[in-house]
Amino acid sequence: MKFTLRQIEVFLATCHHENISKAASELAMSQSAASAALKELESQFDLQLFDRVGKRLHLNDTGRNIQAKAEALIDSSKELERELAQHGRNQDSAITGELKVGATLTIGNYLAVGLADEFLKGHPYTRVSLEVANTSDIINQLEHFKLDVGFIEGEYHHPELDIQPWMEDKLSIFCSPTHPYAKKKQLNDEDLVACSWILREPGSGTRQTFNRAMSGLNTKLNIVLELQHTEAIKNAVLSGMGISCLSEITIQEDIERGQLIALPVPHRSLKRFFYQVLHKHKYIGLNLKRWLKMCNARKDLSAHTS
Repeated sequence: MKFTLRQIEVFLATCHHENISKAASELAMSQSAASAALKELESQFDLQLFDRVGKRLHLNDTGRNIQAKAEALIDSSKELERELAQHGRNQDSAITGELKVGATLTIGNYLAVGLADEFLKGHPYTRVSLEVANTSDIINQLEHFKLDVGFIEGEYHHPELDIQPWMEDKLSIFCSPTHPYAKKKQLNDEDLVACSWILREPGSGTRQTFNRAMSGLNTKLNIVLELQHTEAIKNAVLSGMGISCLSEITIQEDIERGQLIALPVPHRSLKRFFYQVLHKHKYIGLNLKRWLKMCNARKDLSAHTS
């Protein structure tokens, strides 16, 4: 074999950071050693994997073509190393790998922590890291293999990613108990246009679903405030600034306590899906298989009870 796993590790770390110094730091190497490893890998096969622009290294088409296989090689090597360690003296205390999960805000704050807790109860020696961010950030990290699996709220299309419906969700329009709409049995289009709205920011999955549901009315709505965080939106509604629309799972407890009032809008469809996302070339190791099996069981349960 002409290349070493260390050379591949340096290549991938450089892909992630676009900087040899940061790649070396991640791998606990000197910058000169990391640079030499990368240069040797390129010279051995007479190719160039990066375009050099100042101190930044931009992955070129050749590098992109081998990145997925390189990621899979390192993932499978790490899994083999963990399996060998489990048969050694410290198998009872060994960490059996890390699982990197990404989720958009609603899923991350209201579902993903529970999933991680359920997973760790069955696999206590696995380390789970959870990244909660907006859709574009999660997609970007999955595209560059920085996450093993992601969950997003909005529809998305990407040639390198496998994006599948996971769980059904529904948005709910709501107001404070003191709002004039609080006593209405349901809202019509005139009501929707006449009120003030506090909404999630453009580009979020929640806003995407809301805009689709309000087809024909979007340009007429009085949007007074756009916020990224669910709790900030709920606080704005409670202060009397207007009404809003969020996932039912984010306001369920507030509705049950009477702190917020759900406003039915039966003529507008507010249903959507949460999506599970994997890179098409991602190596599916044992821990990721276990995680996907657990999430698929949750999906099947949701479909059965809906």
